[in-house]
Amino acid sequence: MTACGGAGLAYGADAGAAGGVAAPERLARAALTRVLEPGDERGGRWLRECGAVELWRRITDPGGEAERLSGMTVRRLAGCRLRAAGVDPERDLAAVAAVGGRFVCPGDREWPTQLDDLGDARPTGLWVRGGPDLRLWALRSVAVVGARACTPYGAHMATTLGAGLAERGWVVVSGAAFGVDGAAHRGALAAGGATMAVLACGVDVAYPRGHAELIGRVAGQGLVIGELPPSEHPTRSRFILRNRVIAALTRGTVVVEAEYRSGSLVTARVAQRLGRFTMGVPGPATSGLSAGVHELLRGDGVLVTDAAEVVELVGDIGDLAPSRRGPVVARDLLGAVAGRVLDALPARTAVDAREVARAAGTSADEALGKLYELHSLGFVEREGEGWRLTQRATCRDDARRGGS
Repeated sequence: MTACGGAGLAYGADAGAAGGVAAPERLARAALTRVLEPGDERGGRWLRECGAVELWRRITDPGGEAERLSGMTVRRLAGCRLRAAGVDPERDLAAVAAVGGRFVCPGDREWPTQLDDLGDARPTGLWVRGGPDLRLWALRSVAVVGARACTPYGAHMATTLGAGLAERGWVVVSGAAFGVDGAAHRGALAAGGATMAVLACGVDVAYPRGHAELIGRVAGQGLVIGELPPSEHPTRSRFILRNRVIAALTRGTVVVEAEYRSGSLVTARVAQRLGRFTMGVPGPATSGLSAGVHELLRGDGVLVTDAAEVVELVGDIGDLAPSRRGPVVARDLLGAVAGRVLDALPARTAVDAREVARAAGTSADEALGKLYELHSLGFVEREGEGWRLTQRATCRDDARRGGS
């Protein structure tokens, strides 16, 4: 393999102790976002080996020796140079600044270093729209993704999760698509919380158009980010590749409704591969929209039903979900012997204490003492020389047995 000359950036290195990369590096990376497609691992390897400035020079300079790049072909080079023609990174930086945005590079203090886990597939840089600090927000973030054509149940669960996570101080990350994505963003916004939208297009492009208002609200209250430069539009492959950023950026991914073939499951699989938490919200076994989630849960996914359970998994030690149990009834508070004595009484007739003792496996004196205790609690009543269940206890016992 032929290594490149020039000043390259090692992954994870703090190239800007003062807070950012040098201007030529930033301009070169901004330009390369118009040449290299998101997730291009070969292009990422060239970046790692050469650095952005040298790679841009080799691609654009006819004498730049781009042919010496490992894996570069004549056809690939022709395509790169065709894309590079007319690229003006300063114009792109001005365009994103005009919508309240910026371009964040590896080496910037704002760069989320967890994206470096993607290796050569990490973004060349991120176009960011919104005021908050991207790195700080990403440190405490959870992805909520799912079906576009979700059911009312799916929309409800995504909204509830988004609101619950936001109320607990977590940043809700999704893709701003119809269905589950939009519901998760709206839940976080309604709770006055933090949310980030990761787009498969330029951050100045509202896609889908029906979510133009929502994306504007996210940009105003949170962050809108993307790998593609201003004015770029999405393609099918860009949607799939966008999902790796969502998975790498966050502490964990929750899937709410997904079919077997779903981009949301791609996000979950990338998250698993990167060692992130993967979670799924169960749905009806008869629903095709829950089939993919259930398959995830049959593997390494963790079942969750609310924000507290999500935070218990992705949060710090002590962030425990409340224990779940059914209602406590008076019978639950009885001691073991009293419970056996109560169970020994027939439902319809009265019996004496000796028969109760025999059925309960205790002495007559102990059975009699427990019968008086049960009488004080309203479970039994005297009938002549015998004992019987009170009407209330009989009704409850029938209900427990499924009777009427």
